[in-house]
Amino acid sequence: MWLHRFSHRLSLAVLASCLLLAAMSRGAAAERVYLDITASDVRKVVVAVPAFVDKTGTDTSGRGLRMAELLARGLDFHGFVRLIDPARYGGLQDADWKQLEVDYVVRGSYQLDGTRLTVEGRLFDVAEDRLLAGRRYRGLERQQDDMILRFCDALVEEFTGEPGISRTSIAYVSDETGRKEIYISDVLGRSRRQVTRHRHLCVSPRFTPDGNFLAYTTYHRGNQDLYITDLRQNRITRALSRRKGMNLAPAFSPDGKTMVVTLSKDGSPDLYLLDRKGKILKRLTRRAGINVSPSFAPDGRSIVFVSDRSGRPQLYIMDMGNLKVRRLTFRGSENSEPSWSPKGDRIAYTSLVDGHYQIFTIDPAGGTPRQVTSSWGEYESPTWSPDGRQIAFSRRRNGHSEICAVLANGKDLRVLFKLKGNQSYPQWSPRPR
Repeated sequence: MWLHRFSHRLSLAVLASCLLLAAMSRGAAAERVYLDITASDVRKVVVAVPAFVDKTGTDTSGRGLRMAELLARGLDFHGFVRLIDPARYGGLQDADWKQLEVDYVVRGSYQLDGTRLTVEGRLFDVAEDRLLAGRRYRGLERQQDDMILRFCDALVEEFTGEPGISRTSIAYVSDETGRKEIYISDVLGRSRRQVTRHRHLCVSPRFTPDGNFLAYTTYHRGNQDLYITDLRQNRITRALSRRKGMNLAPAFSPDGKTMVVTLSKDGSPDLYLLDRKGKILKRLTRRAGINVSPSFAPDGRSIVFVSDRSGRPQLYIMDMGNLKVRRLTFRGSENSEPSWSPKGDRIAYTSLVDGHYQIFTIDPAGGTPRQVTSSWGEYESPTWSPDGRQIAFSRRRNGHSEICAVLANGKDLRVLFKLKGNQSYPQWSPRPR
């Protein structure tokens, strides 16, 4: 089962973005304590996002309400915010926020001049009755959503010290056409794109570190071949490796110059280091069982991978300098599909527990694993958000598979996309640049 699983931007650049206001001095900012949204006992902050106001007073299209709704969705996605229903304050920007027990309020405005749009947003601390920060974005009208989500990610940075991830995407496999093809959807499920049209089985999408390319394995020529496509257009797709046997989805090094791939050209599935053109630079394992599913540490010095050299699939860590290997997991009869957190502190993986697949994480140094999912169903193919605070995965229940996400502490599990067919093999994109 485990080997079978392995075998098988949208970003419009805003023309100008600048800091509008900063209510804190440089010294105060250095002392600021940010929210740890991964803590198990963190209280969600209560935020009000009233409709954005048209500065000209002439727009009756409901644009300001749509801006606020999108911003609220983006904030809610990060899991540490509880949004107050606008009906409680009439959707107005001025209300008795303390009586409503609101922690923060976001006041936004916009101005449309022909096709040019200016969006401003300010974050207010209700308890301290002060302005925390603000942003102004200028661009084309069609860039409206991108401006709002940029503002959302800036607000998340105000709360947590790290930019948000509302502009990221997830690649996945879907069988909605009757064949398993690769798709990409933004994390809020507003738009999606079909990447492959091979009309044959495609699996295991993998983003390059810059997010511009997507690699995947396809069977359309009758072999497990590895391809890569340029996501900035719809035409250029080329083969990375069409060697006889397995050519399984790569782990790209953090600098994007090399990748680790499973090849079985010599019989045994082993790990190889390839350059971006598919040329073999080094063989990393040699006939030590089946070796698959590599994932790089953020510093590029190590990889975690799966091997059955001990008799059952377990996780191992390899030092990329001297190729020395140490076993990481010892609990469970089947551990697979590792994904190294962008923060470097945890490795997520799939483990067989009481006959069902669940998601666990473990410290790269070893120790006791932490179970992330526990409800009924089959949970597989974990992938980290680029901020290291969430994990996406596929969940199969009653024969239906869908993409879900959960905070790294195991809270707030939810289905990301309601789509036709089955979705599997999720892969979270880097932040768009």
